Amino acid sequence: MLKYAEMTREEIESKLKDVIVSALDLEDLTAADIETDVPLFGEGLGLDSIDALELGMAVKKAFGVTFASAPAANRKIFYSVKTLADFVEQQKAGGPA
Repeated sequence: MLKYAEMTREEIESKLKDVIVSALDLEDLTAADIETDVPLFGEGLGLDSIDALELGMAVKKAFGVTFASAPAANRKIFYSVKTLADFVEQQKAGGPA
């Protein structure tokens, strides 16, 4: 299994989609069903605040990243698979969260 620091952008996005499906027990969806740019919450995938907590823990475990305690920053990070992948790439590059 690849460490996230060695993963390509496509591998990171694919892994994030797998984490979303498995961590949230989304029985009606597969990772392939999740579009990279679609919002995860509200009108998009329809996740809620409880899902956000579970997803945050699962992403932290899968990638070893840490999230800010600022809700506004985390809302931007968790907007879509694309924004989550951006965050993981920033962390892997040693950049700011």
